[in-house]
Amino acid sequence: MTQHHSHSMKMYGNIKLYAGSGSPDLAQRIAAYLNQPLSPCEIIEFPNENIFIKLKNSARGQDAYVIQTTSSPVHYNLMELLIMIQTIRLDSAARITAVVPYLCYGRSDKKDQPRVSISARLVADMIEAAGADRYMTFDPHAGQIQGFFSIPGDVLTASHMITAHISQHLRAQMKNLVVVSTDLGFAKKGRNYARDLDAPIAFVEKRRVGNSSKAEALTLIGNVRGKDVLIVDDEVLTGGSIEQAVGVVKRNGARDVYLAFVHPLLSKGAAERLAKLPIKRIITTDTVPLPRRKLQALKGRITVLSIAPMLGEVIQRAHEGRSVGEMFNE
Repeated sequence: MTQHHSHSMKMYGNIKLYAGSGSPDLAQRIAAYLNQPLSPCEIIEFPNENIFIKLKNSARGQDAYVIQTTSSPVHYNLMELLIMIQTIRLDSAARITAVVPYLCYGRSDKKDQPRVSISARLVADMIEAAGADRYMTFDPHAGQIQGFFSIPGDVLTASHMITAHISQHLRAQMKNLVVVSTDLGFAKKGRNYARDLDAPIAFVEKRRVGNSSKAEALTLIGNVRGKDVLIVDDEVLTGGSIEQAVGVVKRNGARDVYLAFVHPLLSKGAAERLAKLPIKRIITTDTVPLPRRKLQALKGRITVLSIAPMLGEVIQRAHEGRSVGEMFNE
């Protein structure tokens, strides 16, 4: 009787980690942090582009975590995530958490023009429909995306980690630092960087024209003359906004320019574009894997911080039913 009682006190079994093919190195680092092996599974793409997944051992009654970023190839990685969640659900796992460091479709978060979809909401619905009980993600493009999920989640930010690195390794060489947000939409998060680094903030005011991914940078709100600048953003895709922001701060008399962002999406030609800019240092994370050629294009000016220790700790706390906010004094 007592043996049965003590077992029922434990809601879920052990942690089981599953890695999709979107971010294998990050999954390995999380597994190393938790001192847990990645659970083996077979992932096959058939000639008709259908994905087949088979677990090599049982997930029944376990606390499963599926680690998969949804950067390029977006639709393959998203579908693989959904199929893996459903496979584990059908194998009777006690709880499934979708660990998605970078969540795709984050920019399609509202109807900002007639006759368009809210794809971010659709992605949230699909993750739930596949069978996820919880989710974890980093720095979604818009805060309201949390409201698209009906399941609980841990929405984390890498800004603490980035500002800690800057304070430790770069702050001493920065003169009269000003944090610059690439646009007014990032102003609130930009203020968090400025607060953590005890620096004033300035904003690039820009307007987007039509549906083109190009935007027109206009003016700088704030003073950067004779000061070092840290340009901050959540993600960099083409590097166009960054190129414009660097141009604006330089025209306004900035000294050295540093760049920090969470998701290094860096589409074709973006790394080369950043490499040509007068940027002293780039700080980013491994929410999205960076191929070697992109790292080489940036010639040792880029620092990639790993989110694995933070994610590993959050997984441990979620498994044990402990507060995640305590990690950030919240």
